[in-house]
Amino acid sequence: MAKTITAENFEQEVLKSEKPVLLDFWATWCGPCMRQGPIVEELAEEGYCVGKIDVDQQPGLAQQFRIMSIPTLLIFKDGKEAERLVGLTPKAAIKELLDK
Repeated sequence: MAKTITAENFEQEVLKSEKPVLLDFWATWCGPCMRQGPIVEELAEEGYCVGKIDVDQQPGLAQQFRIMSIPTLLIFKDGKEAERLVGLTPKAAIKELLDK
């Protein structure tokens, strides 16, 4: 299951992670986010490190990473943003970036 990421646990769960982390910036009112959500959850069930950030609950994180539209997926590797995907993204494309 994907972890809920907040300003309080961001450093520990994302920046200090030994494995790549997929972050899903989303909101409950966003239609494409509701379609992206199950894909992200499937990746979490397959063993990938996945975090979800509700932009309404965590506006500071959304602002920090200049999230202009949602869904936006960020992939962090070694504590740094390595990839950014904006809009509904197919599972295969996400897996390809996580695995490289």
